[in-house]
Amino acid sequence: MATVEVTGSHVPAWRGGFGRLWTAAVISRFGDALRGAALPLLAVSLTDRPLLIASVTACGYLPWIVFGLLGGAVADRVDQRRAMWTVDAVRALLVAAFAAAVALGHASILLLITLAFALTTLQTLFDNASTALLPALVDRAALSSANARLMTGQQIAGGLIGAPVVPLLIAAGAAVPFVADAGTFLLAAALVASLRTGAPERAPRPAGGTLRAEIADGLRTLWRDRPLRGLCAATALCNVGMGALIATLVLLVTGRLDAGTAGYAAATTAYTVGGLAGGVLNRRITARLGPLRSVLLAGLVQIAALVVMGSVRSLTAVVAALAVFGFMGMLWNVNTTTLMQQRAPADMLGRVSSAFRTLAVAGAPLGALLGGLTATAWGLNTPALLTAAFFVLSVIALIPGVNPDVPVVAPQDNGTTARATIN
Repeated sequence: MATVEVTGSHVPAWRGGFGRLWTAAVISRFGDALRGAALPLLAVSLTDRPLLIASVTACGYLPWIVFGLLGGAVADRVDQRRAMWTVDAVRALLVAAFAAAVALGHASILLLITLAFALTTLQTLFDNASTALLPALVDRAALSSANARLMTGQQIAGGLIGAPVVPLLIAAGAAVPFVADAGTFLLAAALVASLRTGAPERAPRPAGGTLRAEIADGLRTLWRDRPLRGLCAATALCNVGMGALIATLVLLVTGRLDAGTAGYAAATTAYTVGGLAGGVLNRRITARLGPLRSVLLAGLVQIAALVVMGSVRSLTAVVAALAVFGFMGMLWNVNTTTLMQQRAPADMLGRVSSAFRTLAVAGAPLGALLGGLTATAWGLNTPALLTAAFFVLSVIALIPGVNPDVPVVAPQDNGTTARATIN
């Protein structure tokens, strides 16, 4: 069994496994930000059709629907550390090959869509393994702080450092951000490979057990947990809207606001700065409201921010709204992940995580396409207003699960106890 670094502490120790995992996550997120910001800009340079640009985002979500549940079941069967570094190594090769294609002038919308699909397919295993690995590295009481530190570090690397430098890297060559991204995948793989964790404790699989049966167990466990079930429904509705917003944000800023690449960088940086503030203040807010009510607050405030984005034709207003949106998004994401890690049985965490993510992300490809269609039909501001409408539905879905009296099941629980979440 993996050794827990901190006993009874609410703060994870930096030395040892958590520090390496944090560093790997931050480095990898830096590379993701380079690629994530460069891909829409590259897409815009290849076509001005909103639906085609939105299709790149849609195909980046689609593998969660096709492979998400399988990734969680595999994550519960294998050595999670080994799965993570292997996936990162493969992703490094894919991005390096894509960078070569861009450098040689062979970039196309079809190639962008293929890359987005392939990388997210691998991510279905990586993310579920990562969620399941963290509780083996830090004490249970420190999970909230550990998740906040991980996500805050990723925000710093991804938005505050990564996204703003993309225009500079693109100026050096369209392939440069992707070369850098491949390098970060290799560094992250090396750090994860250096972790020294014991083999995870798992109950013996029943004779004749199949991946299909194990996936079904994960879905049943999620359904029986009332807070997680409500949070999953709320997150699924949010993600339909988020698909529309993410797919068309570059058009809103560079098209409707005519703010160019610099304006797009300012918008994404504002989102990151807001997220950093959310990571710093998450513990204080959650201690006062509780995790589920913190998520409810986040959803309500994000609705107002989205209305501003869709109705005020000002870069300053959109930047401010994105900062608030990022703050509340961090609050939502930290509490969602922590609740999943705390409430799911330890030997089923990969499956519960994958069930949650797959169901939650299922609507995002549809949202991305809806964003492209509404932007084409009614204007580049309408996807933000569409997102606000889905967030209203999300808050309504979340309310029945906000019950502070629902007990948390201990990690060794078999998951049958009936118990009442990313941007």
